[in-house]
Amino acid sequence: MRNSLIIIKKQFKDTLKNKTVLIQFILFPVLTLIMEKAISIDGMPELFFTKLFSIMYIGMAPLTSAAAIISEEKEKNTLRVLTMANVKPWQYLTGIGLYVWFICMIGAGVMATGIKREDIPFYMLVMAVGFAISILAGACIGIFSKNQMTATSIVMPVMLIFAFSPMLAMFNDKIKKVARFAYTQQLKRIMDDMTFSEIGTEGICILAVNAMLMVVLFFVAFRKKGLE
Repeated sequence: MRNSLIIIKKQFKDTLKNKTVLIQFILFPVLTLIMEKAISIDGMPELFFTKLFSIMYIGMAPLTSAAAIISEEKEKNTLRVLTMANVKPWQYLTGIGLYVWFICMIGAGVMATGIKREDIPFYMLVMAVGFAISILAGACIGIFSKNQMTATSIVMPVMLIFAFSPMLAMFNDKIKKVARFAYTQQLKRIMDDMTFSEIGTEGICILAVNAMLMVVLFFVAFRKKGLE
């Protein structure tokens, strides 16, 4: 655990220098505050931008950040130095995962400022689950990728599917039928109603399958590639 904490401290310092990763954490929280304050349209659902940007945040920030961090350190051979310093692979990945999750949760806390106080714990729980699944997906991409360029080419289409399909599903029924199999779409359904009661058995199964799939892919990726 001590080594994982060291990784978290190291990554915090690295993020302050890496503007590409840093902007992932602050973009949607800032946009949410601006849009909720600046735009008011008759008939627009309450907290429309907060809920929409929250799902996009889940599908983008943790996924791209985890992939970028791991692939960058593989490319720069930083991982070899950490390995020589007796940092085990599981300690490194735990540190990266916790770091990205914690920073994203801070962003979610900022986005939750406009939500009713009694709904905030529920909102944060949904965000926490979404972040965890996305971090696993990003870690898979980072492990499979040889360098940052490869990671970027893989992560972009994956990010577009998970981050933007719930938004597109609002305007297109055909996309909605396909998007319902993505965890981000099911989390959007939960967040829209701020209750688990409307998601149903199908939605719960889809979320569970998405989560298990990411876990399986993560272990397959690690077993095949490791942190070489």
